[in-house]
Amino acid sequence: MSQNSLPAAVPLDPEARAALDHFAARLSPAGLWWAAGYLAGLAQAGGAPAGAVAATAAAAEAGVLVLTASQTGNARRLGEKLREALAAAGHAVKVVAAADVNAKQLIAARTLFAVASTQGEGEPPDEARGLWELLAGRKAPKFADTGFAVFGLGDSSYPLFCEAGKFLDERFATLGAKRLLDRVDSDVEYADEAEAWVAAAVAAVPAPAVRAVAPAAFSFAPAVVRDADKDHPREVGILAAQRIVAHQADRAVVHYELEAGEGFAYEPGDSLGVWPLNPTAVVARVAAHLSGAALDAPVVRGKHERPLGEWLGEQLEITRLARPFLEAQAERSGAAELAAVVDKSPAGAARLQAFVATANVADVLERFPVQAGREWNAAELLAALRPLAPRLYSIASSRAAVGEEVHLTIASVDNGAASGHLWQRGTAANGNTVRAYLERNTHFRLPADASQDVIMIGPGTGVAPFRAFVQERGETGASGRNWLFFGARHFDTEFLYQLEWQQALKDGRLNRLDLAFSRDQVRKIYVQDRLREQAADLWSWLQGGASLYVCGDATRMAPDVHAALLDVAQQQGGLEVEAAEAWLAELAATKRYLRDVY
Repeated sequence: MSQNSLPAAVPLDPEARAALDHFAARLSPAGLWWAAGYLAGLAQAGGAPAGAVAATAAAAEAGVLVLTASQTGNARRLGEKLREALAAAGHAVKVVAAADVNAKQLIAARTLFAVASTQGEGEPPDEARGLWELLAGRKAPKFADTGFAVFGLGDSSYPLFCEAGKFLDERFATLGAKRLLDRVDSDVEYADEAEAWVAAAVAAVPAPAVRAVAPAAFSFAPAVVRDADKDHPREVGILAAQRIVAHQADRAVVHYELEAGEGFAYEPGDSLGVWPLNPTAVVARVAAHLSGAALDAPVVRGKHERPLGEWLGEQLEITRLARPFLEAQAERSGAAELAAVVDKSPAGAARLQAFVATANVADVLERFPVQAGREWNAAELLAALRPLAPRLYSIASSRAAVGEEVHLTIASVDNGAASGHLWQRGTAANGNTVRAYLERNTHFRLPADASQDVIMIGPGTGVAPFRAFVQERGETGASGRNWLFFGARHFDTEFLYQLEWQQALKDGRLNRLDLAFSRDQVRKIYVQDRLREQAADLWSWLQGGASLYVCGDATRMAPDVHAALLDVAQQQGGLEVEAAEAWLAELAATKRYLRDVY
């Protein structure tokens, strides 16, 4: 920045202007934004008294820490809302992800708020595994004067509901922290609980002795286009929709190309959130079980009134099943089979997970009809259904390679809300747009050092982010080697992006490619089997500093790959079981073993 970059009307003497130019020249764009808000905040406060900067810094050191453990972004977003509310109350507050926090930060916080989501069978998000091991281990921090509160995000359809939040609440208390608020275990529809908790959290923190200087409501910089986010999606045009498996394949997989444009400045590893519409055929089937209810009839649910067709088509989940609806239908139908599905025993939990993967709301209403006199009315059924949620898809492209586009790799699901909506819009002559937003995944990034080797394990549509990785590394001239493990059922029908991978091998953007097609021979072969077969080279790459990435199915593939990596460490490294587990945990802690599983 030069002196000429400041308007002549700015009330600064030449010495001050020169000092400001010198200071600004040393800042990054992010630093310039922070400085603009900081200086504006001081101006609003009438100027900075002596020692204000030091006092504010000291307050930040001993201020409020908001810890987030997020898988799909909900916990992170709630943490940011809490930060905004606390900052508005004058508190020095910092938000830190579970992957980035350390024991020193936890101990230094006078007040600690945690927002944690639960995955699968009571597991924490992938980014939080290192923190869980720390808190459960011998080196767990001991708290003295720290107050804390926990907000858990979960899904009551799973047996270990909000288990991650329960773990944090118990461990913080056991380690000496003082509970400020009772733990909240929130279900999928958590907005009202979250709003009340944020207000209670702000009220539970003592007023700051030194009010933190908050950024001003205005800035000196010109307005910029913000990223589209979950609460502010944008209409995105679908440029192409192409099936990339043979027609005889077990399921269709479609490659989509969408307009990115402003608000979608993504990086490899990020996801695109798509707000779906429910299939009209499923809407009609559900409505048929509400006697006398027309789709245009207004129905009240909670604080809102909408036509029944809008509720079923745009607002509520009818292609995905959840425990509250199934329990209610089991009671109304008296069906023993459905009662067994929602039984809360371990066997019932397994039956539930298998059942929800193969049916939707209309299927259940038709298969288990209600008893006479127990029919649903519209308001009752809507109250039993969950809010419609966006679907997240790993981005399968690099902006360096495709420009203002974003590519997706999506397996079609029968009567699927998002996959059906995308295909219908993508192949339509008109109206081929969808509502979408950018979901950043800062903990699934390529290594900053471009000379570092990369190992990618992505069977099926889990290969999507690795297409972006290989494109990015090729376009940026990264010198590190790239090794991809890909798997599917059949070579002839399901080898996703086959020609691209073969070309990448020829031009050197891909150094190794190991394939596992499970149904092309009598003995089923999976990517974890290829890892064991290539154990010597795999160990050599990892010992040489390679980063390892896994994307795809969390239920079977990810645990099986994890077990294979432990076997490699024991076989090639001569490690005992505990030492192999510690080695893999260290890879994760140093961000060289990263997973994006679902």
